[in-house]
Amino acid sequence: MPKLNLTRREFLKVSGASLFLAGLPLPGFTTEKPPGTISVIMLEGGMDGLTAVPPFGDPNLLRMRRNLTSNNYLKLNSFFGLHPSFQYFAGLMAKNNASVVHATNFPYVLRSHFEGQNLMQGGGLSPFSETTGWLGRALDLAKVPGRSLSLDMPLVLRGMSDNDNFYPASIKSSSDLITQLIDAIAMAHQKEGSEIFKKVSKKSTQKDSIVPRNPASLAKYAGKAMSQDGGPLSSVIKVDQFDTHANQGAGENGNHGTQLTLIDDIIAGYKEGLGDAWDRSIILTLTEFGRTVLENGTGGTEHGYGSAGLLAGGAITKSRVISQWPGLAKNEQFEKRDLMSTIDYRSVCAACIEKSLGLDHDLIASKVFYTPKLPRVYDQIFS
Repeated sequence: MPKLNLTRREFLKVSGASLFLAGLPLPGFTTEKPPGTISVIMLEGGMDGLTAVPPFGDPNLLRMRRNLTSNNYLKLNSFFGLHPSFQYFAGLMAKNNASVVHATNFPYVLRSHFEGQNLMQGGGLSPFSETTGWLGRALDLAKVPGRSLSLDMPLVLRGMSDNDNFYPASIKSSSDLITQLIDAIAMAHQKEGSEIFKKVSKKSTQKDSIVPRNPASLAKYAGKAMSQDGGPLSSVIKVDQFDTHANQGAGENGNHGTQLTLIDDIIAGYKEGLGDAWDRSIILTLTEFGRTVLENGTGGTEHGYGSAGLLAGGAITKSRVISQWPGLAKNEQFEKRDLMSTIDYRSVCAACIEKSLGLDHDLIASKVFYTPKLPRVYDQIFS
């Protein structure tokens, strides 16, 4: 019997992810089409920013995490490098279409997955304080209603009440089963709920709803949809399994390296799908927190605070690493264990909204993130 050999990237093609599309300009409702598109890659579990973008210029890095730092990192400048899994992202950096924000996060320090993920999506002042999400509220202000490519619209996209959604299936004849199930649910709901489920039922049988479920294909599909006239202006792809408490690994074949390859493939998929629309696109990653500076006794890391954010897209015209580096010495760490966050990642999200949806920073700060004095970092990213 012939032996089946799979490369790591071929193996990743069967890995699952979730895609959500939103922001449809409507004639008579949308005043004018916003200048670009915005896409979010949510990394659930806590991406290790020190592994993804190692600060090899900090003398404490290898002292504290020799087994978690790749020897063949991709050099960005005299201080920072990229994990070897980021081959495509590194190419975008070389072409001035990608940047890194390091030592950053949402202002959340309690290290709970549930609270951290809720805050990074809700964008409120505390976990579970909002029923809408920061991107959904921004789409509201830009007058582009939402639509989610899934039965469960994520919090980050929730905004006005006329958001709706549909779920793509990749299994032959599965739409019949989906329709039957939705019809059964609709019968059990009152009139208002029933109408919503009927809309979902209709859309679940549309021709273009048959979409491969691997992350790169979903990103390509999203890019193509956003590149069309009148297509959605926003998308969200969710990837999990970044919670590496043991056997995290340093190189491409480690647990964290495998997940970083997914990010790389998703960004490549977006660029392929977007085509010429790449020039007006911005893609950013979100994660609920980083990891501890010191590796633990099982070759992994615990929940931390500061991490790194990855930005890509043609809207970026000069690549850079944006950081107010806090240092990794024990007395420079947050609570003597975590990378300190010195840049509020809400400011980064605000800059991406400003660029893609054409909204004023002060409006975004007050109406989207409820923080009128939120620092503006737009020029650091897009100038």
